[in-house]
Amino acid sequence: MGNEKSESGSALRRTPLHDLHEKLGARMVPFAGYEMPVQYPTGIMSEHRHTREHAGLFDVSHMGQLIVDAPNGGAGEAALVLEALIPADIVGLGEGRQRYGLLTNDAGGIEDDLMVQNLGDRYLLIVNAATKEADEKHLREKLASSVRVTRLDNALIALQGPEAEAALSNVWSGCQDMRFMDVREAQILGHPCIVSRSGYTGEDGFEISVPNDGVNALAEALLAHAAVQPVGLGARDSLRLEAGLCLYGSDIDTETTPCEAQLKWSIPKVRRTGGERAGGFPGSDVILAQFAEGTERARVGLRPEGKAPVRGGAPLFADENAGQKIGTVTSGGFGPSVGAPVAMGYLAADYCTPDARVFAEVRGKFLPIVVSQLPFIVPSYKRT
Repeated sequence: MGNEKSESGSALRRTPLHDLHEKLGARMVPFAGYEMPVQYPTGIMSEHRHTREHAGLFDVSHMGQLIVDAPNGGAGEAALVLEALIPADIVGLGEGRQRYGLLTNDAGGIEDDLMVQNLGDRYLLIVNAATKEADEKHLREKLASSVRVTRLDNALIALQGPEAEAALSNVWSGCQDMRFMDVREAQILGHPCIVSRSGYTGEDGFEISVPNDGVNALAEALLAHAAVQPVGLGARDSLRLEAGLCLYGSDIDTETTPCEAQLKWSIPKVRRTGGERAGGFPGSDVILAQFAEGTERARVGLRPEGKAPVRGGAPLFADENAGQKIGTVTSGGFGPSVGAPVAMGYLAADYCTPDARVFAEVRGKFLPIVVSQLPFIVPSYKRT
């Protein structure tokens, strides 16, 4: 069977696990230029619940992996240079740790969100699939010439759920000593891997960067564990939505600032006004002003009162007469672990109070929605 075509007409790329997905009966769909599994025969609801209760294995090899180092200046110089583009404390990021960060633009908008891993002599950046080429180009153009950017052509898999540690320890016992946001380099089944204790589901788990020629053996070894089942993009989306995590291109984009997105926590005091390394990143004037003055809108959780899910793009109104539009839903669907529809979106600041009641327009009807705190589930990260 030949490759499908993307919307642009070009052939879809395939991850190194493509044949395994087909063997497992996955339904493949176009996503970010790749042919990716959206679900397996058990279905999205089952995959979601299995991840929350046991462990799910995800192929996220479409994500970008970029190595940043300073051959002559060491990790310290690379960290300082990265801080010129990312408003995070990279200088203070310890070896063997990772941190969430943002690439911002001059207007304060978000070009991408990413993870930054300190590997000691270099940094590994995990970036979104749809923006990875643009991110690489941006970094090469904007970073100082003393810093080198190299694409890491590895596969990437995520093992998520309360039994993830038990499954991974069958092939690498070192995972048992890791805590949330730790990063380790390890030999697993004879291949050099980079393992982080993190993920995109709200569950404990791991993300493993592994050479392409070793990922099939690792995936099959993990799937051989009784607790592990394969999980596709459908359940990945419902899991991250329940966890209140943003999807780039839907919940955050180039027109959204970190303060509007309620991601102020990703910009620590050291980078804020009065901090030791305040500002100095694209859009810092706009973003730091919003820290002081607030924003006109903000991202919030939304709980539809009925049984019908409210999808991204639905407009939000102050009342059921459509008199005043006050926001937009950016992500929405049914939350299997919550047992009810859940959504996220942006509301005018005056309406962001928890338990406030607003209305979403869905096919000409106005459905009541209650503003909710995020996340919708209690995360189970291993912090100690």
